[in-house]
Amino acid sequence: MIKVNKISGQLFEVDVSHDGQTKHQVTLSTDDYIKLSKAKISDEELIVASFKFLLDRESNQSILKEFNLNIIQKYFPEYLRVIDSYF
Repeated sequence: MIKVNKISGQLFEVDVSHDGQTKHQVTLSTDDYIKLSKAKISDEELIVASFKFLLDRESNQSILKEFNLNIIQKYFPEYLRVIDSYF
């Protein structure tokens, strides 16, 4: 289960219950939101999709506690190519 709460304009808190429970703070700029989602889904839905992508590759315990969403592509180059299949 992935819950996303908007803290402020570009800052989100994400609670993940998968292999135990973890909390994450994620930053998402407007430019990254548009580039990644093409404005087809909400910013919260993009973050959920991104966490589903991450959970397919690693445990929630391994996901960084604080990060900017655009950093995912540095660890997983296929992210930009496949993220839209998660929403």
